[in-house]
Amino acid sequence: MPLIEMKLPQMGESVTEATVITWLVKEGEQVREDEPLLEVATDKVDTEVHASASGILKKILVPEGQVAHIGRPVALILSGDEVLPPSQSPDGQKEIIADEPGSSEGEETASVHSSNGVKQSAEIADLPADSVTASRNPVLSGRFYSPLVRKIAQEEHLGLYELDSIPGTGAEGRLTADDLVGYIKKRVPEDAPQSAESEAITLDLHQDDQVIEMDRVRKIIAERMKASIQLAAHVYSFLEADVTGVIAWKNRMAAYYLEHHSVRLTYSPVFIEAIVRALRDFPMLNSSVEGTRVVLRGHINIGMAVALPNGNLIVPVIKDADRLNLVQLAQQVNDLAQRARENKLSLEEITGATYTMTNVGQFGTTYNTPIIMQPNVGILAFGTIEKKPVVLEIPEHGDIIAIRQRMVLSHAYDHRVIDGALGSMFVKRVREYLENFDTNRQE
Repeated sequence: MPLIEMKLPQMGESVTEATVITWLVKEGEQVREDEPLLEVATDKVDTEVHASASGILKKILVPEGQVAHIGRPVALILSGDEVLPPSQSPDGQKEIIADEPGSSEGEETASVHSSNGVKQSAEIADLPADSVTASRNPVLSGRFYSPLVRKIAQEEHLGLYELDSIPGTGAEGRLTADDLVGYIKKRVPEDAPQSAESEAITLDLHQDDQVIEMDRVRKIIAERMKASIQLAAHVYSFLEADVTGVIAWKNRMAAYYLEHHSVRLTYSPVFIEAIVRALRDFPMLNSSVEGTRVVLRGHINIGMAVALPNGNLIVPVIKDADRLNLVQLAQQVNDLAQRARENKLSLEEITGATYTMTNVGQFGTTYNTPIIMQPNVGILAFGTIEKKPVVLEIPEHGDIIAIRQRMVLSHAYDHRVIDGALGSMFVKRVREYLENFDTNRQE
């Protein structure tokens, strides 16, 4: 019986790779279809990958601690008792396909697969030029890059998202070295001085210094945030909102929600509802950029930044938030936040956001300049709530000074598609929904 390639399945929007944590089955052991075969770490969530077929785990292709790529083989499963010689297929025919990444510099290799699925390595130089049907580099966002393109991108400090946004003129839209060089020339003048900040910094360590190695999640956060800054043209708008009514309503309804719905009421559901209503009014903010195309999202999925006990950050997603009432939003907020802190979220629950919010006020921050979570075009930060003297215009008495509860809304948006007028109108509309919140409602 033939060997079957067990490939790493699709694991969510924009997820392109995963780190193998643990193999749950050893080579030579029996596996059953749909049973857990290995554990992987993707972005911020650890998850199990199930076997794609029943049989014997013949060969592990990606060891523990190594990176596997979506759609690429991670193991070979023998579907029956018969084992074919690994060097050739029954008819001796060989098929050339893309190799796994990681060969040494200057060593161009391709993978040779026989018709029974067993893989070998062969020098590209020993094969006809037209027999190599695919690039051997890793898949990023569903796109292939040659070793030369990757080398140029690394030297020029191009982030993943920026690289993916560059149009290619090669076969099937592939990015060629000429495409990349032309983009770089337009991006940075040849005579422009190189920034020393882009280079890695080497520190002089002293006896009392403590060195802390970044964990996997922190490295991912660092790379994603840096890539977003390099890709999106960040612009900020700040507005102060009067949330006196919201606070009074929350204080009055907290016991009701706990008694009738078994949910702890926070401000986040109210904030999310205001964002959702504003996104309906300004759908361009509920979009993503793909090269020179703008994709208006058909669903409103709100990413909600959650700080973890270890200091890292995760963004669970409330799907179809526009279809939920306040009670349902409160239930989702509490559930996702709690399971995020317990590392119990699935990959599905942290992907697919179309807009993001973060409540930095809970840490005492007045305002913030958040970084856009790709592929969104906006993120809204809610600052701390403070009592302030405010001039109010009362028709019967004219202007008076009153003590009101105020908070700053910090809106970051992508200037490639969202101009200052639209970005400002959106955050102003969020403010209007908060200030005109119906304090007589229950749900």
